[in-house]
Amino acid sequence: MRSFILSLAALLPLASCQLNDYAKKVGLKYFGAATDSPGQRERAGYEAAYSKYDTILNDPKEFGQTTPTNGMKWLFTEPEPGVFNYTEGEIVATIARNTNKLLRCHALVWHNQLAPWVEANTTVWTPDTLRAAITRHIANVAGHWKGRCYAWDVVNEALDEDGTYRKSLFYKILGEEYIKLAFTVASHVDPDAKLYYNDYGIERPASAKTAGAKRIIKMLKDAGIRIDGVGMQAHLHADSHPTVDEHVQTMKQFSEELGVSEVAFTELDVRIPTPVNDTSLQWQKEAYRNVAAACVQVEACVGITIWDFYDPFSWVPATFPGQGAALLWNEDFSKHPAYDGIIDVFKNMTTARGGSGDGAGCKAKRRATTPSLRTII
Repeated sequence: MRSFILSLAALLPLASCQLNDYAKKVGLKYFGAATDSPGQRERAGYEAAYSKYDTILNDPKEFGQTTPTNGMKWLFTEPEPGVFNYTEGEIVATIARNTNKLLRCHALVWHNQLAPWVEANTTVWTPDTLRAAITRHIANVAGHWKGRCYAWDVVNEALDEDGTYRKSLFYKILGEEYIKLAFTVASHVDPDAKLYYNDYGIERPASAKTAGAKRIIKMLKDAGIRIDGVGMQAHLHADSHPTVDEHVQTMKQFSEELGVSEVAFTELDVRIPTPVNDTSLQWQKEAYRNVAAACVQVEACVGITIWDFYDPFSWVPATFPGQGAALLWNEDFSKHPAYDGIIDVFKNMTTARGGSGDGAGCKAKRRATTPSLRTII
């Protein structure tokens, strides 16, 4: 039955105007979706879905940007000391190049998904040897993709839930110096890439973790080290998510108060307790709409990336048992109500911030002035 449903879904025409079209029309750089390698290709039982999946991912009207969810992480790129392997990251980088998408590269320094040799040496690392390892890793990995990455997530998730520094291997040996080192090396290796600090739980303006992210930005700027952007991962809950105002205030704290030139929603998904129902799907729709409405209203917000787009390939169910359906496409490739919710927000927003004109075929109803938040959502 599933294969029959997928066959029917494959015959459905793509909409004439889609997420990336509308995002660019209202002045964003992109609406994108991350994709996985090797995980995507290892989901047994979904082989029949790959063709439809690839068609949607590759469609420039739908997605104008992509990110490798795993393939550029330390585990894959430097599996042994000084031995580099770019196979997995190149799969997604090649998709971006062949489909003319912006490529957000992810991630250079993260406490998780490290190669075993990094973690196995926790008792023997010294400040000098760890500095050398970080420098070598960034020089080679960022150097390999130099000129191809619109942005790099240079440091990922350096904060604990209370906004203090996470007691990672890097922090235990080097303290906050490792963050300064990572941004310094990345800036030297790929001067044209936007350099981001990326984290989850920094979407609300008054949270301790948001305060921690602001502290990192200030630390780097006070040291004269370049940081261009803040990535708000936005792994959200359908029944408890930030308001439009909260998103807007947070982004303005990063951009207007601290002078970061860009902010972006980098790993957006909205998980729901399963099985889903009409009420939870409407909550999810509101959460997605809030993100879209907020991003358009903040000049520094350049785009939105969902963390994959197809529910069976989401990380959520394996990590949070009893929760799922976090993305925009169901297993049969029908769309969640949240998809149309995002489109509706974009349709009703003004181009006062300077839309690119791309997607001019979209028959969006335009307003002469910026609508109120009440009107948008």
